[in-house]
Order: sequence, then C-alpha cells, then structure tokens
Amino acid sequence: MVMLSTRLSAIAAKIPAGSRLADIGSDHALLPVSLAENGTIARGIAGEVNPGPYEAAQRQVREAGVGKLIDVRKGDGLSVLTPGEVDVISIAGMGGSLIVSILEAHPDRLEGVNRLVLQPNVGEDQVRKYFLTHNWILSSEELLEEDGKLYEVLTADKHPDAERLNEEFYRERTIGRSCQLDREWLLRLGPYLVEAGGVVFHSKWERELAKWRRIEKQLTESELPASQAKREEVRHNIAKIEEVLACTGMDRR
Repeated sequence: MVMLSTRLSAIAAKIPAGSRLADIGSDHALLPVSLAENGTIARGIAGEVNPGPYEAAQRQVREAGVGKLIDVRKGDGLSVLTPGEVDVISIAGMGGSLIVSILEAHPDRLEGVNRLVLQPNVGEDQVRKYFLTHNWILSSEELLEEDGKLYEVLTADKHPDAERLNEEFYRERTIGRSCQLDREWLLRLGPYLVEAGGVVFHSKWERELAKWRRIEKQLTESELPASQAKREEVRHNIAKIEEVLACTGMDRR
C-alpha cells in the first residue's frame, strides 16, 4: 500500500468517493494509486509531461497492480484529457500562476468537472482569483506544515449560482473586533484561513511579514524616487499584516 505524505493526505481527503480523478503533474502517481488502493476512486488518470516522472508513474501503477483503474498519460496539463472524462481534477506542487495557466489552456477539458483540488506552492491568491472569475465556489481551505514548509490546499466546486454567492462571500468583512478586510486581502489571506487563524496561519504570515520588512529595509537604503514610492506600498502591506495578526489574537511583534 502506498503511504502518502501529510500534504498528499490532505489532498486525498478532498476527493469524493466514486470520483473519476485526473491528477495533473502526478509525478510518481502516488495520489491516484493510493486512492485506487483504498477504493475511493472509480477511475484515475495520472498526467505527467516529463519523461522521468512519467516512467516512474507507470512503474508505480504497475507495481501496485491498479493498471485497470489508473491510466498514466504523457502530455502537457489538461491536454491528456478529453471533455467529460473526469469529474475531479487535482493539481499539486506547482506555483499558482502555473496552475492557473494549466486550467486556462484547455477550458473545454473542464467539461463535466465539478471539483478542483489544488495545492499551489506559492501564489495562492492567483488560484483564488481564478475560482472567482471562472465561477467556482471556494468550498474549503486547509493550511498545513510539513518538514518546515507550509502548504495550502484549496478546494473549489461548481455551483449554478456561483456568481452571486461569490459576490457575497468576498464582500468586505470584519475579522476579530476591528480588522476590515476587502476582497483583495481576502484573496491574499484566504477567507476561511483568516477566519480560523491558528498557529500555522500565524507562522505563515509572520514569515511573510519578515520578507516585507527586509524589502522595506532595502528600499529605505535606496535614494531612487521609484524606490520611495514602492516603500509606501510595502509599508501598507506590513501594516495590514500586523493588523491581521493582532486581530486574530496572536500578534508576536
């Protein structure tokens, strides 16, 4: 039996029973193989563009004895699919901008898909913006830590009234007693994640805060007019993150 990491286990937990799953950028096909072994998925497709991981995925499927359930395909992104072939797509371990470009490159391949489970390494806000502008409902967010790295697992579902529901969901709201967050900051922070707060959330944004402070220091040392203008933007970001940490009860400045 394939043993999944904490990160992949979090993704696996979001795959509904009986799904026809396409795991894009599947690497060694660990996720679909595990889900096939425990009977979660009815069928799986492991898509991989690079020769080495593609061959590793084939070997994993063969050794696990799940070749009748999982088809390993070589190709770029959603090009390995035909419209209506799957109802769930997972993409993990890439930047948010790359994940979005994969989804936008072949929109017809999303026909029949009712759930996306995505784990961007960076640029999570870009994935949320994709959901928002393409009428997907962000149904859950999970932030986890593994081996010192932080990961967000974002799950989105199709809904016939997505546009109206998203408009309400991303309306400006108050976090804690006094922290006002507009759509831009909800997309950055994650609407579910900022509401939940917690140690891992604070760890993530304290790390981001440290990055912004380093940038501010560099800009302060520069005399270029453009640097001074940029510094004001950076200071705004620093102030907002500090406010969020304070409002969610774990300000560690």
